[in-house]
Amino acid sequence: MPDIKHFDPDTVLDTVVRLFWRQGMATTGIQDIVTATGLNRSSLYATFGGKQELYLAALHRYREQWSRPAFRGLAEDDRGLPAVAEFFDSLIGVRCSGEYARWGCMISNAQAGAENGDPDVRAFLDQHHEELREALRAVLVVAGAEGQLAPGTDPATAADLLALLAYGVNLRSRAGAEAGSLSATVAAALRSLGSGTTD
Repeated sequence: MPDIKHFDPDTVLDTVVRLFWRQGMATTGIQDIVTATGLNRSSLYATFGGKQELYLAALHRYREQWSRPAFRGLAEDDRGLPAVAEFFDSLIGVRCSGEYARWGCMISNAQAGAENGDPDVRAFLDQHHEELREALRAVLVVAGAEGQLAPGTDPATAADLLALLAYGVNLRSRAGAEAGSLSATVAAALRSLGSGTTD
């Protein structure tokens, strides 16, 4: 007879995402996952594989639920720099207040953690970085066409700068940086890119 699961794997994975996101991969043990999900080890292993496979599944889930919708909205926004400012405002809001305050970003946390030594994790992080850069580049191309960028500003280079700034916001917020300080830094970066005609 086929194996019948008495739990919803998607619901379990959502719980695991929150666990890895908040605690990190290195400090989260299988027993933590068992306790958080209410499943026994054999059910976890049979459905997801070991801890490493479960962590990778959680990274993919986080990207689908959090990163890609934000990237898609940014890339499709026709406002240019105001869209970038809104992206960072939203990012700082999530990182510094509400349910997920001070958790940082699960993917930025992985960039800074020992888990990035795993080839599969590193490949995932590289792909995620390219998706972030491409979304930023797309909206900066719009900004350039609208005359919002300072003369000589290259959208691809500016996208690299802003991608690194996003990682910085994520990591500094996890370390306790205040929203006002982060917002001031973002505003300064955007002023350095702008022509002063975005209003």
